[in-house]
Amino acid sequence: MAKQNKPDTEEEIIYVSKSELKRDAQQYQQLAQDLASMPKKQRDKLPLTGDLLDAMVVADKIRQKSEAYRRHINYITKTLRLTENVEEIEAAIAVMLNKNNQADVLLNKVELLRNELIEQGDSKINDLLEQYPTLERQKMRQLVRQASKEFKAEKPAKGYKELFQYLKEAIMP
Repeated sequence: MAKQNKPDTEEEIIYVSKSELKRDAQQYQQLAQDLASMPKKQRDKLPLTGDLLDAMVVADKIRQKSEAYRRHINYITKTLRLTENVEEIEAAIAVMLNKNNQADVLLNKVELLRNELIEQGDSKINDLLEQYPTLERQKMRQLVRQASKEFKAEKPAKGYKELFQYLKEAIMP
């Protein structure tokens, strides 16, 4: 009998379930829809390949034609599956979304600081000047005094807005 040669290294067969394949396809489909619905300025910041950039231009043109747009989304999905830098694209989108969330958090923080400054006055100004030495004490006191005066008189909040802008410029990067 002839001896059968067995390969020295056994190949590992990785089985992927049908459900997992469907989940992957849905993720690519969702990513394609997200990319196509993004404003052009945001898409320009992403590391898209030439094929994807061309597909996005076409998607912008046919957005109003529902059936053609749906088929084109499927094409974008297929292109994404063949693209090697999908992880980079997803990471860039996550960073863009997180930047927006961080900006919202900072704006809320500035609003709270403004309200606390109006309520607490000089003691809060001193605390804030320790945290942010770039702020000017005299200007801060003047803006806080003006804002609290307007708040008590229930006038239009010009000083209130000026205080917010001043804090925003100093605190936000």
